Amino acid sequence: MSNNPAENPEQIIVTKKRISCDGGVGALGHPRVWMDMGQSTAVTCKYCDREYILDEAASAGGH
Repeated sequence: MSNNPAENPEQIIVTKKRISCDGGVGALGHPRVWMDMGQSTAVTCKYCDREYILDEAASAGGH
């Protein structure tokens, strides 16, 4: 396992299927993008490779 963040993207547990990402580091982040998981339970940001994973309890409700 590597300590390089590019090889180990951050995983964030979320409770909604539509989320936004801005890189999370203020002015050094990236443009805010909105992502929708659709039928999936995870989505990856195209800028910073953060992976947003739907909480299992939330996925039961379909939101």
